[in-house]
Amino acid sequence: MNNCAFLLILAVQIYAEGIEGPTAGCTFDEDSEPSLCDFTQGEEDDFDWQLFRTHNSPYASFDLLRGSYLLVNSSQHAAGHRAQLLLQTLSENDTHCVQFSYFLYSRDGHSPGALRAYVRVNGGPLGSPVWNTSGSHGRQWHQVELAVSTFWPNEYQVLIESTVSRERQGYIAIDDIMLLTYPCYKAPHFSRLGDEEVNAGQNATFQCVASGRASEAEKFLLERERNAGPIVHRPMGLPITRHSGDVTSTALVKHLSHRRFVASLHVDSVQCNNQDLYRCVTQSSRGSGVSNFAELIVKVPPSPIAPPQLLRAGSTYLIIQLNTNSILGDGPIIRKEIEYRASQSPWSEVHGVNMVTYKLWHLDPDTEYHISVLLTRPGEGGTGPPGPPLVSRTKCAEPTRALQSLTASEIQSRQLTLQWETLAYNLTRCHTYSVSLCYRYATSGGGSGHNTTVRECLAVEHNASRFTLRDLPAYHSIQVRLALANPEGKKEGREVTFQTEEDIPGGITPESLTFTPLEDMIFLKWEEPVEPNGLITQYEISYQSIESSDPGINVPGPRRTVSKLRNETYHMFSNLHPGTTYLISVRARTTKGFGQTALTEITTNISAPMFDYGDMLSPLSETESTITVLLRPALGRGSPISTYQIVVKEESGWKVKRELGVQDCYPLPMSHGEAQARGTPHYYTAELLPSSLPEASPFTVGDNHTYNGYWNTPLDPRKSYLVYFQAMSNFRGESRINCIRIARKAACKDHRRALEVSQHSAEMGLILGVCAGGLVVLILLLGVIIIIIRKGKPVNINKTPITYRQEKSHMGSMEHSFTDQSTLQEDERVALSAARMAHTCSMRGEQCSSVNESSSLLGGSSRRQCGRKGSPYHTGQLHPAVRVADLLQHINQMKTAEGYGFKQEYESFFDGWDCTKKKDKTKGRHDTLMGCKSSWTCQPSWDECTDNRHRVKLHPLFGDPNSDYINAKYIDVSLSSPSFLLRILSNHSVILGNTSSHYLSLFEKPQSISRYFVSP
Repeated sequence: MNNCAFLLILAVQIYAEGIEGPTAGCTFDEDSEPSLCDFTQGEEDDFDWQLFRTHNSPYASFDLLRGSYLLVNSSQHAAGHRAQLLLQTLSENDTHCVQFSYFLYSRDGHSPGALRAYVRVNGGPLGSPVWNTSGSHGRQWHQVELAVSTFWPNEYQVLIESTVSRERQGYIAIDDIMLLTYPCYKAPHFSRLGDEEVNAGQNATFQCVASGRASEAEKFLLERERNAGPIVHRPMGLPITRHSGDVTSTALVKHLSHRRFVASLHVDSVQCNNQDLYRCVTQSSRGSGVSNFAELIVKVPPSPIAPPQLLRAGSTYLIIQLNTNSILGDGPIIRKEIEYRASQSPWSEVHGVNMVTYKLWHLDPDTEYHISVLLTRPGEGGTGPPGPPLVSRTKCAEPTRALQSLTASEIQSRQLTLQWETLAYNLTRCHTYSVSLCYRYATSGGGSGHNTTVRECLAVEHNASRFTLRDLPAYHSIQVRLALANPEGKKEGREVTFQTEEDIPGGITPESLTFTPLEDMIFLKWEEPVEPNGLITQYEISYQSIESSDPGINVPGPRRTVSKLRNETYHMFSNLHPGTTYLISVRARTTKGFGQTALTEITTNISAPMFDYGDMLSPLSETESTITVLLRPALGRGSPISTYQIVVKEESGWKVKRELGVQDCYPLPMSHGEAQARGTPHYYTAELLPSSLPEASPFTVGDNHTYNGYWNTPLDPRKSYLVYFQAMSNFRGESRINCIRIARKAACKDHRRALEVSQHSAEMGLILGVCAGGLVVLILLLGVIIIIIRKGKPVNINKTPITYRQEKSHMGSMEHSFTDQSTLQEDERVALSAARMAHTCSMRGEQCSSVNESSSLLGGSSRRQCGRKGSPYHTGQLHPAVRVADLLQHINQMKTAEGYGFKQEYESFFDGWDCTKKKDKTKGRHDTLMGCKSSWTCQPSWDECTDNRHRVKLHPLFGDPNSDYINAKYIDVSLSSPSFLLRILSNHSVILGNTSSHYLSLFEKPQSISRYFVSP
């Protein structure tokens, strides 16, 4: 029930909205403002509109709506009768909208009539209706909007007209006529429509731009002001016709946005009678949009009234005056043209003219021509018809044209046979004539480098049409021209180019062969043959190895051939053998065959040797002063290996990272001493001959040997080194070198590490016991020696001082004697102090000792007069003191060394030994060292010198100047028997555990006398 009530209320509300009239404007009520209802009845109609008010007509028909409005009762008028209502004249400055409501209703559904709206501009003709409707639209009011785009100073007037239908039933009414100051909602507004100018016979197009809503059913009209009806256009470009049917056109609507569109309206093939005012109109049931009137201007293309005038005539030209002062049609004239043709010819030509007079060129002699003038105005189709023609004839003179159809009937490499068209009178225009044949071709200038041109003209027999040219160059462009002459003139034909056939090419000059030899490549360049005699199709390059400095290369080698394109006058020979001589030949080829061959011999450069190291291998072994690496023979490329060098480079503090095989080599030979003198970080530590390295072999860097004059100096444990392997090849004064980094030795940063590790070993414990027992023996022997010396039995001392360079060399060589990295090297400064001490002693005349002591502090040269045999363990060289933790390893090394033991090592201590002055360290030391004063000044006392010389020192650690101290010294027990030593050690109770077997093995060899004892 509630739903039914709601629907009923909604229906009543909708009906009330449908019949509700406007609330402002001319409502035709009694209380409405008169100024808003300023309208007049038409004078050219059949009857007037009736003002109807329901309160004044109580017995009105139920078909009428309540209110006040203008009414037409169709039943009271004849069919076709009209009633017009003229609204007030409007002249607006801004966008506005005319709005009114209408009512068309018939009870039985018949049409009461038609209702139309007209817009008349500036009092002009009424024109066609801009909006119309007919039929019965129900018993309710409908609203219409008119968007008129006519503004001040123009004015317009809206006329509403009703026409009675043939049925003559129903009512027609209008109400609520208002002028709104804002755009229409239901009708689009047109932008300003501009004038359109076209030439007669062309199509005119009006671009009507509008803003607002336009439905698909909207009609677009192009209305003409002074014509019977509008030009109607259906939407979306469908072709329609005007009401009168004499104009067809199309319209194209393009939507620029959802509220803006442009309609293109056409008038086809306009003529002068189409010139008028036009406006754009849209029509729909909701209203209409009307644009302003724009003029369609039709212009007639111009045409001259009189023909051009002849000023002068020649055999091939005519000079005329245009004579365009008088014309038919419209201007302005923007272009003038001359149209001419021969009288008996169908062709015609048009020439543009920009002067009053004009000269026609290239005309046929004794020929009649028709000449007319064309005039053009702006716009498409602005060229008018040709004016009256001028008929004139040229004079008879020189030949009409040159001979044509020049062709070659036979072409060879050295001659040409030519033919051309047969001569006739229509060509010569005279009975006396001559034909000549001229040809030319270019040749190279030979050595001068400039091209020359050969020219010649030959006379042809009378009436002949064939000729043969001989002795021509092969494969050349021959330019040939025919000339036809008579007494009045001469005509030369166009130059025709012929190509002689190819021949075999000439040879390439050897002087043009230039080359650049590389190691495994040769870049060869040549020039084209002086006489190619054709198109070079290819070059053939052959090469063969005939000689090589590399014994591994088989010569002569196979002969190889390479083909190059015609534009490739160079070649890069690759994959060649270095240091090899190649015989190279070059020749050119055409389609006729190969030419002569140019020969040359080129030798490639040798290449640097090549190493077989894929990656940097780990060292085979390494100690504090040595490193053992694997040397692999290098491969000579173009020349055998001349020599090998092992280069040691001291690594600086700011380490530069180098990749394997990517570093600079060291071609300048430099020994260790020279490197120290120059301050160079690298030096040659060894030089090897290729015969000494036939296969991969280990090599110990720092083994204290000499290799081909270079001392393999032991390495300083405190420094880091880079080891390079370098190979060199020499050939004919040319050297190539290559090197590769094969190892890196880092500095030893903690010298106490080996001692800490060895304390946990049982064998090291045994060695400590041996050293403790030996120290007791040394103390006893030292006392005996001191007593003997004090009794007046001194021994002569070698007073020869050692030089600084010898000291430095021995200090460097002592590093090679050990393979464990815990072995330490003594500083050079101690050797200098020892030398000064020895010099001081010798100046006092005191003899300190007759033997050379080998320790970590001092060094000297071995005494040749003693007659001791050389040993591979270098007994004459300075050896550093061995820590207790390293003693077992040192003993094993001496066992493996042939002819070297404790005895030889101890004897070397006193060779060339000199006393030195050195203050004792104060940190953790005794006031006296085994009977010697703590501060000795190298006095004449033999005891002090002897005690100081036999003192053992260690290599000092960085940052700790007292780290070289050890409470031990050297004593000579070479004359004591093993049993004596065992007895001494047993008495001092320094043997730990069962160590008898160790001591026995220690003294199995007579020369293996221990030199290391530690005081308890």
